[in-house]
Amino acid sequence: MYVSIGGPIFIIAVGAILRYATNFDVSGVEMDTVGLILMIAGIAALLLSLGVALFNNPNRGSGSSGGDGGGQPPAGGPPSQY
Repeated sequence: MYVSIGGPIFIIAVGAILRYATNFDVSGVEMDTVGLILMIAGIAALLLSLGVALFNNPNRGSGSSGGDGGGQPPAGGPPSQY
């Protein structure tokens, strides 16, 4: 499964822009609060996507780095003694 971190980073950036770099008013909406909510949601989404990327690794916990069957010994028994 492919997990992207681009979306959460974009949401964090938009939230930071709304919170710190704008100075406009919308009737009934506090833009600083909207920016803060977007930044918190972006951080949560980033942590979630990183967690999925780390814990969804098929090689995690197999004890092998080459994908040779999950750390199981080769078929046919131990090597013969010469």
